[in-house]
Amino acid sequence: MRVPADRESWARRSTSPVWRGAAAMSAGALPALSFPEPGLWWLAYAALVPWMLLMRTAPTGRRAALDGWLGGLGFMLAVHHWLLPSLHVFTLVLAGLLGLLWAPWGWLVRRMLGGRPSPRRTAAALAVVPSGWLMIETARSFEGLGGPWGLLGAGQWEVAPALRLASVGGVWLVTLLVVAVNTALTVLLTVSTARTVAVTGLAAAAVAVTSAWLWVPRPHHSGQARVAVVQPGVFGGPDSVERRFDHSEELTRSLAGRDVDLVVWGESSVGHDLATRPDLAARIAVLSRQVGAEILVNVDASGTDAAGRRGIFKSAVLVGPNGPTGDRYDKMRLVPFGEYVPARSALGWATSVGKAAGEDRRRGTRQVVMVLPGEGRGGLRIGPLICFESAFPDMSRRLARDGAQLLVAQSSTSSFQHSWAPEQHASLAALRAAETGRPTVHATLTGMSAVYGPDGERVGTPLGTGSGASAVYELPLAGGTTAYVRYGDWPLYGALAVLAALCAAEGARALRRPVPVPPEPPVHTARASAERPGH
Repeated sequence: MRVPADRESWARRSTSPVWRGAAAMSAGALPALSFPEPGLWWLAYAALVPWMLLMRTAPTGRRAALDGWLGGLGFMLAVHHWLLPSLHVFTLVLAGLLGLLWAPWGWLVRRMLGGRPSPRRTAAALAVVPSGWLMIETARSFEGLGGPWGLLGAGQWEVAPALRLASVGGVWLVTLLVVAVNTALTVLLTVSTARTVAVTGLAAAAVAVTSAWLWVPRPHHSGQARVAVVQPGVFGGPDSVERRFDHSEELTRSLAGRDVDLVVWGESSVGHDLATRPDLAARIAVLSRQVGAEILVNVDASGTDAAGRRGIFKSAVLVGPNGPTGDRYDKMRLVPFGEYVPARSALGWATSVGKAAGEDRRRGTRQVVMVLPGEGRGGLRIGPLICFESAFPDMSRRLARDGAQLLVAQSSTSSFQHSWAPEQHASLAALRAAETGRPTVHATLTGMSAVYGPDGERVGTPLGTGSGASAVYELPLAGGTTAYVRYGDWPLYGALAVLAALCAAEGARALRRPVPVPPEPPVHTARASAERPGH
């Protein structure tokens, strides 16, 4: 019987390496649409299904691993496409290297979901496949590998039940939920004998989210703070630093009489070390007296830190009516290639093909909690973060454990002004607020600046990338400790335990498998020997 032409064509395409490669890259890129700016958060719960369908039908484990790598390449390119104008072809190199992290996951998907898995193997897959994905996110979250940008759970930043779940297990727990739902949907579509298991898994996910929504304690309010954000906007040309400072000064002066507790400027808002430019420090001190509040500026300049080390530092510096208060935080986690070049002796060529850092910034040595002086503010404790650091859950958790009542992230995404980066970066503050139960301010030079309450809910109207303005936000402060702050990254350890159990089970199964006995050598009879030549 002849196979219909359309099915014959489909069969040829499905076995074509080129077709499979293109399909894997496209399927891997699909989850990026759940992040801002597209903001299709609901898509995340099914976005992995096409990719997983492809890997589970791979003819071999090696092919599944290749599909995993190509899908990872597509995902990294989609999530970081806005880096292309800065790093050019090097973006492809980085995406290709980081995409390799998904190769074992591709093999794992085929191993757990390939063929017609039993209900027992399907139930295990609902835990194993999400755990494998979480290990990938853990590995690429190291600063030198690009940091935790584009974690799958981060796309749920505006979904209140997901934010409540983040207060229990951080963004990691949200990621586990999203991948588990995708895994259950994949089973539901392909394995008729295990659909009951898939439906049970989806019901368990719904129960977990509902339980978190109903019973996880909310942060209890303990007062309020009025915080002003100053966003000067885009300035170009050789004197852009000075003109930006002048406009920030003008915007800050307009806040006089508005009863603010703190004024926050964006990252790199001051281009000179205040210790060597007392005139600039004096100008900011005058502003502090006029407004009646301390001003948290950000210095990006060559200078000396408290330990006497010289170099270029990015520092959050608190300035009061009498000048710098002595509270200073030096950025600890730097952007690879943007603020330093890893292994510069080997990768220094990246500076010739893009906008990689010509000189490495120096790192700070410890996190700092600053205390605002003054009776009116009651010693408000603020925890500063600088740009890229707002992507790291452990840093905001550490500040909350150290007693910070307000998290402040100073950022600048002016190099990527017309891309997805500004909105995606601002959305991370909502997750950090929900995880810690502390209101979070995301203040930038050129937008997007946004403020979030202790539940991760947006407060007031954000300042978009098209505006140069100042705004005052009334933030509810909160006390208490979230489960994530108290217990930390327990979902990561749970995922590691699940994978360890899988390895132990596979090892035990291999030991129980009977060892094949080689066949007995043929016995030659005397007659057969006599018939051989020479006998």
